[in-house]
Amino acid sequence: MMKIADIQGMTPDQLAENLISLKKEQFNLRFQAATGQVEKTHRSSEVRKDIARIKTVLRARQATA
Repeated sequence: MMKIADIQGMTPDQLAENLISLKKEQFNLRFQAATGQVEKTHRSSEVRKDIARIKTVLRARQATA
């Protein structure tokens, strides 16, 4: 789980990279859940919340720019 302070300290490029990797992980977790192979069931909600945090920071930066 990423903290908001860590996310705010990242550059836009780093945020974009993290967002892409989290979306890939989210896809893989959904696929594993559909096939019944997921071991860490809480990870999908953590990933979803991390994506929301990154998008929130990106949107806030766009609003101030």
